[in-house]
Amino acid sequence: MADHPQNGAAPDKDRGAAFWDAKFAASDYVYGTRPNAFVADQSYRLNPGSRLLAVADGEGRNGVWLAAQGHKVTSIDFSPRALQKAAALALGRGVALRTVCADLLEWDWPADTYDAAAMTFLHLPPDHRRPVLAGIARTLKPAGLLLAEGFAPAQVGMPSGGPRDPALLYDPEVLADELAAVGLAVVQCAVEEVTLSEGRGHNGPAMVTRLVARKPEEKD
Repeated sequence: MADHPQNGAAPDKDRGAAFWDAKFAASDYVYGTRPNAFVADQSYRLNPGSRLLAVADGEGRNGVWLAAQGHKVTSIDFSPRALQKAAALALGRGVALRTVCADLLEWDWPADTYDAAAMTFLHLPPDHRRPVLAGIARTLKPAGLLLAEGFAPAQVGMPSGGPRDPALLYDPEVLADELAAVGLAVVQCAVEEVTLSEGRGHNGPAMVTRLVARKPEEKD
């Protein structure tokens, strides 16, 4: 996982796939190999053998962990180098992981396909974030879940990572409006103070927004 912007889509060419390939060029895992704590904590909501989408999954820490729990996982990212490392991590853990190399703003988001999506620290400008949320809403099955975590506005000035532009941060009220606009209902959303320990990329005290949202069930 990365920040400002997150791997998966970029607000400008300077932060495209080549930028993230360079960031992920080292042999170590920039954001570690353990799953995001919130995703792991909320995984109890997932039915056994769920079909899951790990959005902007970078080096695969969420996708590989979810696959190890018995789920059928697709990890999407637009950095080929990140996905190479994700595939290597999956191989080392002995789990199956499908990887897709694509820009989230251009991907077709297959309709009604996934039981849940996980998205952590994907920080995009609003005009990019909204279509990504719309894509997630499209690709979730009815009653499907979105598990998401990102830096909150109160993170500005803290040394543990994240963008400095407030528009890129996860404001709960803004998120609630954007989710409602694409047909996702907030199950829970709260700003929390946590201590991050995610590789060398995210470390130390942080203010994060933690979100669970659900797609409505089909009406008879």
